[in-house]
Amino acid sequence: MQKQIEALFNSEKKDWSQANLELFFEFREGLSRGKYRAAVRENGVWKTQQWVKKGILLGFRMGTIVEMPYSNSKIFLDKSTFPERQLSLTDKVRIVPGGSSVREGAYVGSSVILMPPMYINVGAYVDDGSMIDSHALVGTCAQVGKHVHLSAGSMLGGVLEPMGANPVIVEDNVFIGGNCGLYEGVIVRQSAIIAAGVVITSGTPVYDAVNKCYLIKSPAFEIPANAVVVSGSRPLKSNPEFSVYCPIIIKYRDEKTETSVVLEECLR
Repeated sequence: MQKQIEALFNSEKKDWSQANLELFFEFREGLSRGKYRAAVRENGVWKTQQWVKKGILLGFRMGTIVEMPYSNSKIFLDKSTFPERQLSLTDKVRIVPGGSSVREGAYVGSSVILMPPMYINVGAYVDDGSMIDSHALVGTCAQVGKHVHLSAGSMLGGVLEPMGANPVIVEDNVFIGGNCGLYEGVIVRQSAIIAAGVVITSGTPVYDAVNKCYLIKSPAFEIPANAVVVSGSRPLKSNPEFSVYCPIIIKYRDEKTETSVVLEECLR
């Protein structure tokens, strides 16, 4: 599949044969079923699968803008190759009524809860038992692990441009508070807690107050496992009278922290 997608992506074709379309639909189905992923973890290291991003971009090239039904009552205008995904009881997810949408080419695992209105874009991967709360976004190619809580109003940035950029990755058992924003390839390691209102990008220095050092950016910041991150500030180098925004790791998870973010199994 990888070789065929890359060959088609690199071609100058503008007219697509039925065989070309069937290849893309097979690829898209693989995304929806979790067979293909925009990033994979090998020996603890996340690696971006550029060919998967190429396959998604290929779908945009192939598609034409058409009218498509949305939630059986309204019409939206989008590329014909990326309709809304029609989930069913066999997917074993909960979709609470009120305007949520999942695009074809996104994987949603078993026992995931989708609260309205939220959106999961193409190439995203949401693993078993996670909750995507109201007004939350899982952007293009973002990877979400098992039992993650993405609170209301939080955003995981999408990434198709530039081609070499890495997706946002959130590992297992992470708790992300309300109105957070994770963008530009940020990786949040397992069991970390991102407090409400925290915004982290590849250009936002993150200070570890426990170890008294700034995190190393390579190429984006990785929030360590079990870290508890809150919003803070740091002095502006050019003028210490002023401060600029700075996320701060104030501690690492302990027994008290565990009780405050425990997920409710009966919901699932």
